[in-house]
Amino acid sequence: MTLQEIIDSSDNIVFFGGAGVSTESGIPDFRSVDGLYNMKYDYPPETILSHTFFMNNTEEFYKFYRDKLIVKGVKPNKAHIALAKLEEKGKLKAVITQNIDGLHQMAGSKNVLELHGSTLRNYCMDCGKSYDIDYIENSKGVPKCECGGIIKPDVVLYEEMLNDDTITKSVQYISNADVLIIGGTSLNVYPAAGFINYFKGSKLVIINKAATSADKNADLVISEPIGEVLGSLKI
Repeated sequence: MTLQEIIDSSDNIVFFGGAGVSTESGIPDFRSVDGLYNMKYDYPPETILSHTFFMNNTEEFYKFYRDKLIVKGVKPNKAHIALAKLEEKGKLKAVITQNIDGLHQMAGSKNVLELHGSTLRNYCMDCGKSYDIDYIENSKGVPKCECGGIIKPDVVLYEEMLNDDTITKSVQYISNADVLIIGGTSLNVYPAAGFINYFKGSKLVIINKAATSADKNADLVISEPIGEVLGSLKI
């Protein structure tokens, strides 16, 4: 079956996506050759983006964060837009994403489960007050709340646990889905990548430029840019 046929024949589709969905919008993939993980800093990104580093070197964390993780002026690409349309048509039940850029919502998707949080949301660690991305971008040094507390992005850092509610919902959607489309992820990030093992439905589709560990179990593997693939569907 083609991807078009699989989508046409199901109204219980779940999409599980990673960094490759956003690269076509101009957001670097952490793990690609020209992505964050190959950039030159005093510390490797895995160290900077950890809970310990955030607590002990908050100013250094924010230098990197403002420089590399706040990406302004980006727009949803054809993949985001196609997924929002599929949801609107009642075919797609949920988008489960490892991305933190909010592009799925910008494209019009309503039911988005953000496994790793979002740079668009930030909160005071003392009083819980919310702050938007502009406040973080325009503040100097360590962003502070009006109460004096340190503001932290609502992003899951290394050493931190994923949100329990998000995990539960993600597993429910995947285990109840008829079709699971995995896109733009190498399936190397755990525990998120382990969620796909809960899929018991009829069709597993993988759209990713590089090979993934799930290819051998898939009904359809497409090694093309995901924006082109989803953008060419008739929805």
